[in-house]
Amino acid sequence: MSRSFDAIIIGAGQAGPPLASRLTSSGMTVALIERKLFGGTCVNTGCTPTKTLIASAYAAHLARRAADFGVTLGGSVEIDMAAVKARKDAVSGTSRQNVETWLRGMERCTVYQDHARFESLREIRVGDERITAARIFINAGARAAIPDMPGLDRVNYLTNTTILELDEAPRHLVIVGGSYIGLEFAQMYRRFGSAVTIIEKGPRLIAREDEDVSDAVKDILEAEGIAVRLDADCISFAPRGTDIAAGVNCTSGAPEIVGSHVLLAVGRRPNTDDLGLDQAGVALDERGYIVVDDQLRTSVPGIWALGDCNGRGAFTHTAYNDFEIVAANLLDNDARRVSDRITAYALYIDPPLGRVGMTEAEARKAGRKIRVGTRPMTRIARAIEKGETQGFMKIVVDAETDAILGAAILGVGGDEAIHGVLGIMTAKAPSATLRRSMPIHPTVSELIPTMLGDLRP
Repeated sequence: MSRSFDAIIIGAGQAGPPLASRLTSSGMTVALIERKLFGGTCVNTGCTPTKTLIASAYAAHLARRAADFGVTLGGSVEIDMAAVKARKDAVSGTSRQNVETWLRGMERCTVYQDHARFESLREIRVGDERITAARIFINAGARAAIPDMPGLDRVNYLTNTTILELDEAPRHLVIVGGSYIGLEFAQMYRRFGSAVTIIEKGPRLIAREDEDVSDAVKDILEAEGIAVRLDADCISFAPRGTDIAAGVNCTSGAPEIVGSHVLLAVGRRPNTDDLGLDQAGVALDERGYIVVDDQLRTSVPGIWALGDCNGRGAFTHTAYNDFEIVAANLLDNDARRVSDRITAYALYIDPPLGRVGMTEAEARKAGRKIRVGTRPMTRIARAIEKGETQGFMKIVVDAETDAILGAAILGVGGDEAIHGVLGIMTAKAPSATLRRSMPIHPTVSELIPTMLGDLRP
């Protein structure tokens, strides 16, 4: 016998719980299935724990700089990694418990904590039970990709998940992957006292960014003593006693790096390989992501895919926006679409990088006639007052329509200041609207209108 619901949601990440709330509030019965930890990647192995750790690392960094601000500390700065981890666990654990409590107390919502697998088009096995629904929403998330590299099977390595369980700083952390996850862990552990080396196969870090942004990020990290190895087109591993040797074929530098720990940060893969999607006929792309249309419908009517498993975004905010799009279409007669949203994200090194829209390179590749404005953080009063003048701001404007095409703010407060640009872009207002605003002084945001007044072809 099967138990029937109006809707089934697989996964309690950022899209699942709010969707359950909207569906149950509309009178539907909902089964929500979570295999392991409520809250998904963000709460358990992503945003919440890592940003908590980054806050601890920033406190250590600022303490070391205390004399720059006329503050004298009585002795050296010491790191209690057990206490750092305990703080991280407490913050993450509270968020996880809040999500679970919300779901279990939700009227008309039945929570299953087990693995879900399709057995047919509308039937899912969860544990020893079969459940059915006319509407099924897949919010299965993603996990760290493990590359096929020579010798990897001979050594112990860390992922973005397992590194969170360390209660001591590695003596020398070797990070494979020079993109967003790897860079955040690199700076964090450097500030916790580890020697850190980043190995990147490409010619520069965070390759999706403009070269000037990439170069500036590299300068920031190297200024803190982080070693960066680029053009490592052949990476291998071998044990060296209790250490790990990473072999690299780079254009320069030593051919081998020996570290105490290795972190793999080379991308993500969707959690779609053990859901039995073939039993329902749900189409996947060549990377294993669920194929969806502009309203997140899969190839099978009545089945939707939200969050990291659909390949249409890799952030907490894109997953939550997926929920908003699905709910708007199903419940509000509001035809929202994935293609309506503007790309926006942040890199949480210190100082952070806030990004929105197109890069300068993307705008040029698209054949747009553009004007570009830049301003170094050394010319922003708020940054000078805070003693944090690394980085710069850049904005790209369409020369014919005056529409803002994109912006990058690499500097103190950049992850917050970028939202002023995002708001103008979302409203489809010209850059002149932002240029004529009266911002608050002293802030980082106040120099955005000034930068717009100094656009150059």
